[in-house]
This record gives sequence, structure tokens and C-alpha cells, in this order.
Amino acid sequence: MHNAAFRHFDIDARYELRPLESDQLEKFFTEVREPEWLGFQVTAPHKQAAMALVDEIEAEAAAIGAINSGLCTPEGRLVGFNTDAPGFARSVSSDLGMILTGARVVVVGAGGAARAVVHACLNAGAARVHIGNRTPGHAAALRMEIDDPLVTAGGMDDDLDAALRDADLAVNATTVGMTTEGVPFDVRRLPPAARVFDLVYIPAVSDLVDQARARGLMAVNGLGMLVGQAAIAFERWTGIAGSDSVMRHAVEQLAGDSTAQA
Repeated sequence: MHNAAFRHFDIDARYELRPLESDQLEKFFTEVREPEWLGFQVTAPHKQAAMALVDEIEAEAAAIGAINSGLCTPEGRLVGFNTDAPGFARSVSSDLGMILTGARVVVVGAGGAARAVVHACLNAGAARVHIGNRTPGHAAALRMEIDDPLVTAGGMDDDLDAALRDADLAVNATTVGMTTEGVPFDVRRLPPAARVFDLVYIPAVSDLVDQARARGLMAVNGLGMLVGQAAIAFERWTGIAGSDSVMRHAVEQLAGDSTAQA
């Protein structure tokens, strides 16, 4: 995505993949401070650990409790920010045609991506957000960190089923469907007008999206969020807006069509 945008806008830069273990992060962040770097992005499981390795964390990322992107200033300082939350909100609006204001949302997962999704929902004025996780303590810990009366949390049990039955939007913020087979929740629990957002984008049609569409529910994968968050980071690094269409075209060549709806 980013390299396609660099080429499109005739920018002499490149985006490189760096697979890193946790004990390699500190060395990497030392390298990022070198003058030729524009910035960086990090993904699971490093979104929280990276916070300790930057010089400044913007307010929204601090509220989320995770960064996924950073900007390298001319002085070599690293500013951490989060594009997942606005990228998610942008995709919900454009790909699902949904307004989060007043919505009842269920989020399955309690990692960095889930944090961003919950923050985006609350920031947009959601009526309620329920966090479900296979380790209930992780969901409870995230709820306590967020400290908002509109947020509830629990395990993958009756509490989740009850929340799903009353949900306007159900979100998979885990890697289930990408790194492991199966679905993170039962779409049969959802009401007929509910919508499903799966942050997984490879495969293009996950089991969750497939089952939701089979039920007649509107469902999309995470490609729109992926593109949206990337375009926001690209603009921060280069000052150039409007890279979304270029990025989407590039990634669709690998991931396939993400927005076909029931």
C-alpha cells in the first residue's frame, strides 16, 4: 500500500517489513531515529510495548493505551500515534454505511486493536460497548483502564450472548479467522439488522464474514480499516492526503474484494 502511494506521488521513499521479536524492538527504535526515516508502524503484539520506546505519545494514543504508528521529527525524536481508531471509524462509515453514534457495540478481543475499536466507538458517541474475551480477566482489565460507565466486559459466555442479542454492531478484534480457524462469536445470536465488522482481511472472506452474510447480515472485513489507517499515517509522514484509492487498489490485488455485502 505505502509503496504504491510513494510511487503514485513520486516520493523517493520505501516501506519495509521488519519481522521483530520483542527483544529486538529497542535496537529497531534506535535505527528509526536516523535522519533518513520518515516514521514507522507496528502491529500485534508490539503496539503497547512500543509506547515505552518513543519520546512522545499523542493524546488519543495515550487514551487508547497503544500506538501503531510513529513520526520521526527532523531532530530525531519519535512521536507515537494511533491510526487504528480513526481508520476503523472511517471504514464503519464508508464500508458499512453505519453511524456509531447511539450504537450498541460488541467487541471481541482485548488487545491493541480492540482498544482502538472501543475508543473509536466511545469517541463517536456509542450508547454501549461490551468487551468479550476468552480470558475474562483481560477484558475486565481493559474495561478498568478505559474507566467509562458505558463499557462492560466479560468472557465468552452468557454475558456475551446477551450483548450480541441486543447489538447493532459486532466486531472481531482478534486474529481468529486469520491465524486460527473458526469464528470468534456466533452470528446466530445477532438480531436481523445487526452488522458485522471483522478486522481480519486475509482471507478476504473469513468464516465470520461468510457466516454473517449467509444469515443476511451486512458484513465487511478489515481491509477498509487497514487502508484507512495506512492513509492517515502516510499523510502524517508526507503531508499528502488522498492516498486511500491508490492503497486500496494495491492491497486488493492480494486480499481480493473486501466490501461485497449481503
